[in-house]
Amino acid sequence: MKTIAYYISDYGYGHATRSTAIIRELLKQNEQAKIIICHSFALGFLQQSFRHEHPVAFREVVTDVGYVLKENSLEPDAKLLNNNVSSYVSEFSMKLTQEMYFMKENNVSFVISDISPLGIASAAALDIPSLGLSNFTWYTAYEGLIEERLLSFLHEQYKQMKYHFSLACNNEPHWGIEENQSFDFYSRDIDNHEVQRIRKEIDSAGKSHIIYFGLGMKVDIGTLSELPIWQSPNCKFIVSSNVEVNHPNVYRIPTDAVETQHYVAASELVLTKAGWGTISEAVCAGVPLLITNRSSMKEDCNTIDYLVRHHLCDLIEWKELESLVVTSSLIETCRRQKVNYYKNEAINIVKEINKKIKST
Repeated sequence: MKTIAYYISDYGYGHATRSTAIIRELLKQNEQAKIIICHSFALGFLQQSFRHEHPVAFREVVTDVGYVLKENSLEPDAKLLNNNVSSYVSEFSMKLTQEMYFMKENNVSFVISDISPLGIASAAALDIPSLGLSNFTWYTAYEGLIEERLLSFLHEQYKQMKYHFSLACNNEPHWGIEENQSFDFYSRDIDNHEVQRIRKEIDSAGKSHIIYFGLGMKVDIGTLSELPIWQSPNCKFIVSSNVEVNHPNVYRIPTDAVETQHYVAASELVLTKAGWGTISEAVCAGVPLLITNRSSMKEDCNTIDYLVRHHLCDLIEWKELESLVVTSSLIETCRRQKVNYYKNEAINIVKEINKKIKST
């Protein structure tokens, strides 16, 4: 049995949900694999997702910084982000020693990272092969937001990947590593019976448009409850459990819900920031996308550019969202997207991962 350390970014739930899809497929395809998930922010969610999977173990460790947003905003706080990344870099040597000890103690033979530099650097120090799997790295995501010395440090860590599997929407450098492969969207599997159950629970009469409104679990905007969107006629809205909006037309996802991809699939329209996880779930489920534009974030710009070029979304500025009311004509306009051309890539990605694991 080979032990795989799977490092998952601590920013939000998107990296955790998409990593869940890959880990589940790994367990299907490779019965000889033992997986240790290294993560902190959404660890409870991951433990619930794999509560019946015995070859999966969990280790609580802070893997990266992610983004830091301004109060009541979707925009980054560059000053605070610089401070947090600077602290992360200053502690990196100590963290590296801890990870190396963990890998040796657990006989780790392969590392997958989405997309923490910590697991990659630790694997390289022990000559263990690592695979980066993501639509971005924090190096490219932070360009224009943090100091050059911090960017250079991150660049040095990421270029130690042995393999790089880039996902749809990426705009990464080649990294000069052994092998790069590209893949499209993927998500956790969808159970159509569960999708129908959710639709009936939210709209028992079956006469309303169901809209998924997703800003992410790390976004806290206090003025959301004042938006006129909740008054949209013939509409029911699905929001995350952390969204404090109390309205008869708003359904909050239960805090103990794990398979949240079904709420995306149950919708007629997904209105979201440009988070890859939610977008991928919508694309794989064939649900149209309306994306809020954040031009100050390079990751979002790359994602939106890809979606627009492939006719996979419509865009709305944050200022427009402040006065938006969803209408049947808006939903019909968004339905013209080519969402049904994309299939879930998880199986193909894992086939290629297993080739790398077996070659070690």
